[in-house]
Amino acid sequence: MTEFFIFLKLGYQHITDINGYDHILFVVALCAIYRITDWKKVLVLVTAFTIGHSVTLALAALNVINYSTDLIEFLIPVTIIFTCLTNLFHKSSETVSGKENFSPVRYILALGFGLIHGMGFSNYLRSLLGKDQNIIPQLLAFNIGLEFGQLFIIAIAMGLGFLVMNVFKVKKHTWNLILSSFVAGVAFKLMTEKWFF
Repeated sequence: MTEFFIFLKLGYQHITDINGYDHILFVVALCAIYRITDWKKVLVLVTAFTIGHSVTLALAALNVINYSTDLIEFLIPVTIIFTCLTNLFHKSSETVSGKENFSPVRYILALGFGLIHGMGFSNYLRSLLGKDQNIIPQLLAFNIGLEFGQLFIIAIAMGLGFLVMNVFKVKKHTWNLILSSFVAGVAFKLMTEKWFF
């Protein structure tokens, strides 16, 4: 297996690892207000998040930026809680076709919060990188792996949403409230554990 595929696999495994569930929670929170028919919007949304975390992941891995690990570990759950709060206060703006209208604010938030999550990813990546002069291929492979992992998480979350809304006939608004409240609760516990204890 080539080094590129090793780092691609590591990126995929890192974001889908249940022990690192903070990033999973964020991705689930991002897509909580959408139906499966909104998959194109969700794809753009998660790509905005990927662009954000790719920038800071690269800058941190290349030692261009320095930051407090403790602060980032606190801010990651904050981004999850904030996203869930925006979901809870979201008023559905579905079109006649049943699809959610475009909201540029969500894309800007996903991009901005991606910058914070990228610094969280970089701790793990730095521990893996060798002494190579050119780590760009490793960074690229890791990011592609992260993106594949995010798409896998979204497929599960949106598939579950489809099941709940279409088979069990739970209203979209109710499903959003249940999912966002659950994710926010877990993130709040994570935040207090890392910061206050």
